[in-house]
Amino acid sequence: MTSPAEEIPICSARGCRAPADWALRWNNPRLHDAQRRKTWMACPEHRPTLADFLDARGFLREVAPVAGSPTLDT
Repeated sequence: MTSPAEEIPICSARGCRAPADWALRWNNPRLHDAQRRKTWMACPEHRPTLADFLDARGFLREVAPVAGSPTLDT
C-alpha cells in the first residue's frame, strides 16, 4: 500500500491520466484572499492549455515544477 505522499500526481485536464510534472497555482481574487492558492496539476501536454485558461481569467499566479519531476534542474 502506498501512502498519499508516495502517490504520483495526475494531470488535472479532463480525461488525462498522465503523470503531472507541473503545478499551476492560482486563485480567484473575487473569492479567495490574496495569499490563498489552489493547485491544478499538469502534464507537459496540457500545461499550456490549463495555464492559458487560468491566465485568461486573471487567476494564474505561479507555474512550478512538481518535486521529483524530470522538469526540475538537477
